[in-house]
Order: sequence, then structure tokens, then C-alpha cells
Amino acid sequence: MSRYVVQAGWDDVPHLSEQDKADMMKSLPPHQKDARSKGVPSLGAGAIYPIAEEEVTCEPFQIPRYFAKAYGMDVGWKKTAAIWGAWDRDSDIIYCYSEHYRGYAEPSVHASAVKARGVWIPGNIDYAGANQSDGKRIMELYENEDLNLFRAEKAVEAGLLEVYERLSTGRLKIFSTLKSTFGEYRIYRRNDKGKVVKENDHLMDALRYLVMGISNATTPPVQTPGITSVVIDPVAGY
Repeated sequence: MSRYVVQAGWDDVPHLSEQDKADMMKSLPPHQKDARSKGVPSLGAGAIYPIAEEEVTCEPFQIPRYFAKAYGMDVGWKKTAAIWGAWDRDSDIIYCYSEHYRGYAEPSVHASAVKARGVWIPGNIDYAGANQSDGKRIMELYENEDLNLFRAEKAVEAGLLEVYERLSTGRLKIFSTLKSTFGEYRIYRRNDKGKVVKENDHLMDALRYLVMGISNATTPPVQTPGITSVVIDPVAGY
């Protein structure tokens, strides 16, 4: 507990002028630019998604009501993560627009965060996690919170390939505001034996569940005249 890591780039230090940064950037080979200028770890061939961050990033926008929504969720005691996606069926592009990233909290706490983004939105949840303190299965705990859940497709390599294909073809975009997601994206890697490094990857797992279960996505329910619907979405506004 006596050590911690701070990620910093050229833009975080005051003594470098824009000209200094431009001059240094010219002297760097392409594969070192992000590592040297932004403090992003250089993973080389070990990166699972070797696609530049700027190519998958998009600025937040008002999500049209006809975009279908879903989320992927990876649950655990030390960290529970969820990521929400809006799917434009016409272009087959998924826009990841919101995230939840919190540890050491009960399912009811995480469920409240999920409901705040729209209780009608279906979730693809990792159902095979370890039991919580009361001995109940995780899936049951979250179902008891009245969430709309599907069991996540957990085929790892197939899921990684699907996410990679979407990223590389521009069919998966991530809002620039999802800082924790990008924090994991930068260090998501394989070890020297080709195995996925299972550290700080909760949102990356949730992203895989979202993409593999995007067919479960749906649009907001039609409001019946005279009935007030309480649906809150901090990005889309409905």
C-alpha cells in the first residue's frame, strides 16, 4: 500500500512548450509516440487490441431514441464493472456511452447505478462469478434487484475476435468520457505465453459481453398516455 502509479504525459507538465512537444514528436518512431507523449504503456505485439486510441474514440453526442441499448457487466467483490452501448442497426455501429466501475459494494449498490441509466435496458452479465458473502449465486442476487438480465456469452477468444473486428472496421466506438474504459484498454494484453493477463480487465470483459450479446439490445418502451415513465439516462436524456 506504500506504492502507486501515476500516468502522465507531455500535456500534464508545464515546462514543455507546444514547439518543444512538436520537435520531440518528429524524432520519435510511430510505435513510441503514445508511450512517450501520453504515458501509455507500449505493449508491442502483446496488445490484444493494437488499434490507436484516437481511432476508436468519439465525442459524446445525443443518442437517437431509435438506437437499441444494452450493457455488459462483469461482477465481483473487489471490482464490478459495466459498460453501456447504443447500437445503430442501420450502420451496425455500437457506441459505448456510459460506464460503471466500483469495488467493495453490495449488489444493491451496483443495481442502483444500473437502474439509474434505464431499468428497461437489458444486461449481459457474467453469471459464473464466485458466491457473495450470503452464499447466493450472483445471478440470483442481481435478478432479485429486478434487472433485465441475460447470461453473457463467455467464449473468450471468439469474443476478443468479435470486438477486435468491430474496432478495426470502425463499428465499435467509445465515448471520450469513458476514462476507466480507456485506462484498461491501454494495458489490455497477453503475456509471453499468449494468455490474456487477468489484471485490471473488468471493463474489457464487460465490453466483450456487450458486443457478444448486442442482439439482446432494445429500444425504450413506448410511453402510454396518462402514465408517467421514470426512465433516466444521463447521456441520451430519456
